[in-house]
Amino acid sequence: MRLLSISTGKVISLFGNHHPNYKSVASAINKKSISDLQNLQSVEITILGVKGDEQADLSVHGGIEKAIYVYPAEHYAFWNELLTRETKRSVNLQHGAIGENFTIEGLLETEVFVGDRLLMGGLEFSVVKLREPCFKFNAALSYKGAAKAMLQSGFSGWYLRVIKRGLLAAGTEITLIPGPRNTSIAQQNQALLHNRNQKDLWE
Repeated sequence: MRLLSISTGKVISLFGNHHPNYKSVASAINKKSISDLQNLQSVEITILGVKGDEQADLSVHGGIEKAIYVYPAEHYAFWNELLTRETKRSVNLQHGAIGENFTIEGLLETEVFVGDRLLMGGLEFSVVKLREPCFKFNAALSYKGAAKAMLQSGFSGWYLRVIKRGLLAAGTEITLIPGPRNTSIAQQNQALLHNRNQKDLWE
């Protein structure tokens, strides 16, 4: 298990017909990698996440409880195939495109539980909850069904709280320290799928 990329984003306007009430909406979902396996740049991780990263709506993203958004690189093939098929154009998403701060490999939603701790170098993080997709994700990927596809696939990723801050670079190995192991991220996703009104996703 290792960290492949660290990404940040600035708040910009997203445009499109991905919500009936908005022609544009502010979001920092478009992240760009600032440390990857070709550029092992050390990045400062604070209690609020990656230094320089922004969030447009702190009620749903960011803050201490959602400081870092983690996404498994293994899911990128799913998105590239889906978007290429649905948009009728070749799609090859780069790390950060799902809105994540950390792109990782070797650890999936079925293997991660709320309360688990992740150690990366001298830094420590705690798993908080899954990421819940919304219409901004549809706008970011230019596909109205993106949020629904994330929910139905279970490829949600998850949020981390920063327990021990410091400098971190891509390529760092990840160690998982199990917590109570009561609820996995995959189980959270299944509960959300069964309880959520699909119209909220504006597919």
